[in-house]
Amino acid sequence: MTSKVISIVLGGGQGSRLSPLTATRSKPAVPIGGKYRLVDIPISNCLHSGITRIYVLTQFNSASLNKHIKNTYHFSSFSDAFVDILAAEQTPSNVTWFQGTADAVRQSLHHLAVHEFEYVLILSGDQLYQMDFEDMINHHIETNAEISIATIPVDAADVPGFGILKTDENKMITAFIEKPKSNFESWASEVSPEMEAEGRVYLASMGIYIFNRKLLYELLEGNERTDFGKEIIPQSIEGHRVASYQYEGYWTDIGTIPSFFEANLGLTDDIPKFNLFDKNPIYTRARMLPPSKISGTTLKSSIVADGCIISAKEITHSIIGVRTRIGVGTIIENCYVMGSDNYQTLEQIAELKESASPIMGIGNNCHIKNAIIDKNTYIGDNVIINCGEKLEDGDYGTHTVQDGIVVVKKRAIIPSGTVI
Repeated sequence: MTSKVISIVLGGGQGSRLSPLTATRSKPAVPIGGKYRLVDIPISNCLHSGITRIYVLTQFNSASLNKHIKNTYHFSSFSDAFVDILAAEQTPSNVTWFQGTADAVRQSLHHLAVHEFEYVLILSGDQLYQMDFEDMINHHIETNAEISIATIPVDAADVPGFGILKTDENKMITAFIEKPKSNFESWASEVSPEMEAEGRVYLASMGIYIFNRKLLYELLEGNERTDFGKEIIPQSIEGHRVASYQYEGYWTDIGTIPSFFEANLGLTDDIPKFNLFDKNPIYTRARMLPPSKISGTTLKSSIVADGCIISAKEITHSIIGVRTRIGVGTIIENCYVMGSDNYQTLEQIAELKESASPIMGIGNNCHIKNAIIDKNTYIGDNVIINCGEKLEDGDYGTHTVQDGIVVVKKRAIIPSGTVI
């Protein structure tokens, strides 16, 4: 049935909650896990599920994402498979940018019309999970649904952060409430015994939808509704068959700096909730990089990507991204170091050292804790980051602080001896 499906990955808006990581790139293009991009997650889930016709919708800072998609997802010229970017565009009939998730799909319907399909799978570009969409599509067909929503059981403490759905005995959704703060006990639904034992009896929308083609066009054309979660879905429940596809695996929305930080460092666990070592790999750009070179470093619960040159004293509970250089005596704790887009030549390094300027990477005898180091940063020697009292939230030029996490901005230069 997956041959009858087209997938749309929603790239999101400005991604202000992930700032400054989204200052120069769109949210789907943010690096994760040392070598991947956020958009690789939904695309990989699609490809492993046999869904090979994928559009990625975006409108902010799309150059980096375009380059990644172009360099990564290549298919045979004898196949109808594709992963294409659809950036917001002004047309004679529409002069506005995307106004929301539903409006983004509405403005893109004319691109879909040239294909044969019966179902549209709509995904978010900022979630971490591994799901077999073929199973969800089969469930959609078996229940004779017109719309299916992937739902995940959550406990009472998590309810206020989600749209909560109520189901009947046939797993059909009968009601929806947006982020209830109190008095939501009556919204409990039937879940598996395992979920019930954990107190996870409320079904939260995961922002993953399947629409029958005909109904999607009917719901989007001839009106100005802009959002699936706030308008299209709640208003469709009464008049259409809307099914809940219950998912009980690992899933997290990583739209904020704290959730992004936690999700990445979670990959270093002995048995991580998100399994990078699964038989179905996460697809990403194939880089022709040398293996990493590590000298005199104690590594604990850490991931080191390709092409790194590391002479650090100790790296603990951290992710070290591609092409990272770390100097002698440096200690890295609870950090995500994204790495670099290129190597400096020996001549460039010599020139910077002669002028007492930091070279790309992290210098000697630094101590860095609880930080995200964006790409292509220049951190000098004897730099201390986040090792003292809790820092005040704010933007400090070369870096920001959010919930005690320091984010060193892309291409920032941190002089030797700096204390943050």
